[in-house]
Amino acid sequence: MIAALAAAGHGSTVLLTDGHYPAKTAVGVHAQTVHLNLTSGTPAVPEVLKVVLDTIPVEQATLISPSADASPSAVQSEILQLLPENIPVTHVGRHDFYALARNHDLALCVVTGDNRRFANVLLTVGVLGRS
Repeated sequence: MIAALAAAGHGSTVLLTDGHYPAKTAVGVHAQTVHLNLTSGTPAVPEVLKVVLDTIPVEQATLISPSADASPSAVQSEILQLLPENIPVTHVGRHDFYALARNHDLALCVVTGDNRRFANVLLTVGVLGRS
């Protein structure tokens, strides 16, 4: 995982997913996929996000807009609280999110054990040396 983060340059993307995400079919062809979902519930996306934010600069984040039948996503609130204030956040529909994740710029997909719905975040790598 560290090697994939180190190799991801400015403009590359990093995907953190919940355990429900279709990581076999909705991931870019160049991405390395790391499966951390050995136990249901752990690690959670916010736990992994903390580590990633300490490792690489992030210039943008994209989240899936919860479907109409879903209650507001508590995990998305946790994700938003962890992101630096100056990071723009975009919300897109599920299929648009999958299309973004299939992009050739995806460097890394980390599948977590998070079992909450809509616990997915696509991060765009920023420029090293900037905060």
